[in-house]
Amino acid sequence: MFITFEGLDFCGKSTQVNLLEQYLSAQNKKVKLIREPGGTSISEKIRGVLLDKKNCEMFIETEILLFSAARSQLVREIIRPFLKENYYVISDRFHDSLTAYQGFGRSIPLDFVQTINSFAIGETIPDITFFIDLPVEETEKRKALRSQGDLDRIEVSKNNFYERVREGYLYLAEREKRFKIIDGMLSIQEIHEIIKVEIDKMEML
Repeated sequence: MFITFEGLDFCGKSTQVNLLEQYLSAQNKKVKLIREPGGTSISEKIRGVLLDKKNCEMFIETEILLFSAARSQLVREIIRPFLKENYYVISDRFHDSLTAYQGFGRSIPLDFVQTINSFAIGETIPDITFFIDLPVEETEKRKALRSQGDLDRIEVSKNNFYERVREGYLYLAEREKRFKIIDGMLSIQEIHEIIKVEIDKMEML
């Protein structure tokens, strides 16, 4: 099964990724955990370029192509081979982030975003996507608890950018049956329990 987690920065998805890995591993399931951008030697190098705050002069055209380049390498080097070996592949972000962040957040035309997504991932579509939804005001509160020096190039973005990104995720959730919206204001354990139920339902299909 290919499982992805999406949401605004600071929504808690990385915590849920790790909890799900523990849950599946406890059942003796084979699990492969990956993050985006990254996950391979090449993709991690691209991640360094994308998230480095020193690269503030990066154009949005460069940004979308770099994200897609990292993703295409990850799909072919890791995701497809591990799925063939019957692993549960869990990804902290995937192609929906491109639609939300670059399509809606950066206002890149959605038809182009869809084209480049299709080119990068082909038919490697998640079986289920958990969108942990948070109001932008809450993400701002959580961001304030972090040291400014710890924030990456994307995380320093302003609220109006994140409002557009959230709009993008809600747009996708309306159109993609694989999307499961979870209230990010729930406790860590409550969110984890919802995810476990959804995964167990998928396995019974």
